[in-house]
Amino acid sequence: MEELRYEFTAELWLYPGEAGWVFATLPVDDADEILELVPRKRGFGSVKVTARIGGTEWSTSIFPDTASRSYLLPVKKPVRVKERVDVGEAVPITLAVRFEP
Repeated sequence: MEELRYEFTAELWLYPGEAGWVFATLPVDDADEILELVPRKRGFGSVKVTARIGGTEWSTSIFPDTASRSYLLPVKKPVRVKERVDVGEAVPITLAVRFEP
């Protein structure tokens, strides 16, 4: 099993609509590397990751986004509340992607 690790700062933004999903967009260079190295086996092209903001770490998936040519990381409310971050704020994020080559 291999692991890719990324550290970046991204602004949290609210997806338009009723659902109220909050995302961070990965840097395009990181997304390009993930797209190139990680086999696409899951629905919608999603990739399993472990994400960290501050002291909070959680397992989730990132999802490809054609509009930004990148991946979107969903940031759930419990994470935002615990870390005291909100939409419009730029936050440091660590992302680990484990995959079978």
